[in-house]
Amino acid sequence: MPKDKFIKSVLIIGSGPIIIGQACEFDYSGSQASRSLREEGIEVSLINSNPATIMTDPVTADHVYLLPLSVESVEHILQERQIDAVLPTMGGQTALNLAIEVDKLGIWEKYGVRMIGVDIHAIELTENREAFRQHMVKQGLGVAPSVIANSFLEGKEAAQKIGFPLVIRPSYTLGGTGAAFVHKEEEFDEALRHGITVSPTHEVLVEKAVLGWKEFELELLRDANDNVVIICVVENFDPMGIHTGDSITVAPAMTLSDTAYQRMRNQAIQAMRSLGNFAGGCNIQFAQNPETEELIVIEINPRVSRSSALASKATGYPIAKIAAKLAIGYHLDELKNQITKSTSAFFEPTLDYVIVKMPRWNFSKFPGSDPRLGLQMKSVGEVMAIGRNFLEALQKACQSLENGRQGLGADMKEWVRTEDILKRLEEATEDRIFRLKDALRLGVPDRTIHKLTRIDPWFIEQIKRLVDAEHELMRYNMPEDIPEPFFRELKEMGYSDAQIAWLMRLEEHQVNAARKKAGIRRTYKMVDTCAAEFEAKTPYFYSTFDHENESIPSDKKKIIVLGSGPNRIGQGIEFDYCCVHGVLAIREAGYEAIMVNCNPETVSTDFDVADKLYFEPVFWEHIEEIIELEKPEGIIVQLGGQTALKLAETFYKKGIHIIGTSFPSMDLAEDRGAFSGLLKELGIPYPNYGMANDATEALRIANEISYPVLVRPSYVLGGQDMRIVINDRELEQHVLSIFKKTPDNKVLIDHFLDRAKEAEIDAICDGDEVHVMGIMEHIEPAGIHSGDSSAVLPTYSLSVNAVNTMVEYSEKLAKALNIKGLINVQFAVKGETVYVIEANPRASRTTPFISKAYGVPYLNIATKVMLGTHKLKDFQIKPQPKGFAIKVPVFSFDKFPGVDKNLGPEMKSTGEAIAFIRDLSDPFFRELDSQRNMYLTR
Repeated sequence: MPKDKFIKSVLIIGSGPIIIGQACEFDYSGSQASRSLREEGIEVSLINSNPATIMTDPVTADHVYLLPLSVESVEHILQERQIDAVLPTMGGQTALNLAIEVDKLGIWEKYGVRMIGVDIHAIELTENREAFRQHMVKQGLGVAPSVIANSFLEGKEAAQKIGFPLVIRPSYTLGGTGAAFVHKEEEFDEALRHGITVSPTHEVLVEKAVLGWKEFELELLRDANDNVVIICVVENFDPMGIHTGDSITVAPAMTLSDTAYQRMRNQAIQAMRSLGNFAGGCNIQFAQNPETEELIVIEINPRVSRSSALASKATGYPIAKIAAKLAIGYHLDELKNQITKSTSAFFEPTLDYVIVKMPRWNFSKFPGSDPRLGLQMKSVGEVMAIGRNFLEALQKACQSLENGRQGLGADMKEWVRTEDILKRLEEATEDRIFRLKDALRLGVPDRTIHKLTRIDPWFIEQIKRLVDAEHELMRYNMPEDIPEPFFRELKEMGYSDAQIAWLMRLEEHQVNAARKKAGIRRTYKMVDTCAAEFEAKTPYFYSTFDHENESIPSDKKKIIVLGSGPNRIGQGIEFDYCCVHGVLAIREAGYEAIMVNCNPETVSTDFDVADKLYFEPVFWEHIEEIIELEKPEGIIVQLGGQTALKLAETFYKKGIHIIGTSFPSMDLAEDRGAFSGLLKELGIPYPNYGMANDATEALRIANEISYPVLVRPSYVLGGQDMRIVINDRELEQHVLSIFKKTPDNKVLIDHFLDRAKEAEIDAICDGDEVHVMGIMEHIEPAGIHSGDSSAVLPTYSLSVNAVNTMVEYSEKLAKALNIKGLINVQFAVKGETVYVIEANPRASRTTPFISKAYGVPYLNIATKVMLGTHKLKDFQIKPQPKGFAIKVPVFSFDKFPGVDKNLGPEMKSTGEAIAFIRDLSDPFFRELDSQRNMYLTR
């Protein structure tokens, strides 16, 4: 059936600010869906409150509403626009909950709006734990024994009936919020009370725990003709008991027998069809008894889910894009495969490679939090790696995490105490897979590891292969001595040159040179959805050590953009926004744009955003060989946050051209001590400071400049390890903790400007002229990290003189640092004195916020300035303010009960929202401003 001709205008509901359990994968889904609908000539309106997304950009939709996700906002849009249909399946649980609320109030019906891509009955059925259980039983599908409870007493009776261990699952929550395993009766009361409290309906499911069972996820698509395809089967490395968002996952499934797969496939299709007549995506989770292969259904999400982005990147099949077309009436066999361009979308992708997804955690931001993993999701981001085998993909995933690892172990960070390792295996934490390797290295039997972890023996045997290979490597003294077949095998197993060098106690460059001399180089394979059965048209590649290379460089001039890697606190979706706009500007300027990134949740890793996508770790060894193959004009590092900036020094030393601001200028701004020296030279006030190489020197400096002082490492991201201390004891304790983590670092000690106001400027410099993009005043005073502070654009309480001084200092700094591109300068204002706190010679967290607030494509302008194709005078920059714009940080403290929620110099927020007000009398602003008064009067 062709598309529904009555649908001419669609409203897409976004997911709001980033929180744990609902991150930028819905920016990817929403952006894809919007593009898909606009291809069909449909007018797209979009509502979302997150300024850091591509989804809320003018390039994505015809009409973008940066409004709170509320019933009032939706009705405002319906009054302003003629909307024919709403697509609520691209914004996660937040969008669905809002759509259901609007539906219950009769508003969709009032304005003649159809809900497409979803069945309200199906949502209600899958979210209501008891109704879902009964429905699955009626379908003849297995479920865990369970009882619904709407009160504490009912919960106690359910536990007595089911027995321990058991699971508590609250209804209608996101990211496993409130869910818990209860092993002992004495732990039950507290877990039950918490589950009933967090459920919006005060309802929980008390369920028999299937500890040790294997977990699988299936991504499906269904059209209005009842055709169903399985896009991807994902196997969890970790057994049941760990939220899928916190589990390492693998595709295709590695340990699933063919008969079990066929049974799982049939049950998934049956379950999806039984939920109602809707066209779109669906995610189904199964648990499998490893002994009997018995299957039970865990849960179903009849919508595009958090895992859909991963499945799309893993297979090359654009789930959200196709789901959007199915929602407007197309059938699968009427749509083209977006990769081959010659076959239909009515097919199931075939993978001739392996993908591994690894989560990224930020427990260090939440001291005192429980680091154990369970049913409640705690990770803040994830990476995906592609290899020809499981071990290659696994090690590449480890190299992608941005946590200092060179691969799976063999990198100077191994543990050696068997007792500590075994305890870590029994309690799942963020580093359990590294401890598993350590246990094998120390000779712990495979069977013991399986008993402690319940991880499938096949995975343990694979990691044991790494240990055996490392023992074999010890026989050789120099890399030239390693036989070529064994050297190649090591690389095929994912070993980095740095790992091999560590094992042989050599330098990385020695291994690198010997490897290349032996002719062992990376080749690149295409992600084509069909295991090369049909010719693919997409430039989407991953590296391996095969003999055939499928990535053929063009003759065009090329620019490589380095992505920002996994989301984490301090570096989130806003940098992906910057990268995408950088890529679009590069293409507009006539260059071939090449994207390198490893984050499956993002728009930048969509296969048709750049001219060429390398889904690779942002890791020197991988980047080097892409550069050697593509021979670009240069690399852009300003857009990918600290991930890309960390590689700038290596590029500089290797003679690789950095587009825009040079490395010496970046280094001067990033080195807090050297930067303070520049401020002194320019006559710009800054807090008194000192640099310390040890605790004794730190104590001397602190007493000279007087307490309170701000203590931080010389190089820092997201305020990591920054503290305000008020006496010698606190100072000594914190300085020693910094040197323990980074012995070669220096510690910077600043006098803390108590009760000062904080502000910041984002600007673009082309070498001659400086354009101030925006001046933001923080609502919280100095001492709260800028990422955790609400900010108002433009300023609202600073004097004209202070604002003019800030502009003057920003211009001075941009020119003194020879900035070519973006710069962010942060200030503290005490009285009428303006102090410079720091300058960041790159895109900042606030760049997307300012672009959305003023309606100016600043990233496009900045990128063309970096390239040297344009000067600022070539652009007509006309900001269009909508009153005052307020950036409001959003936190996920609910995932970490008992942690310190007080804000300080170390960033803790996971996302942000934007709000617009006409004037300062707005009650929303007055409530926020009272926070500042509270801080200032303490």
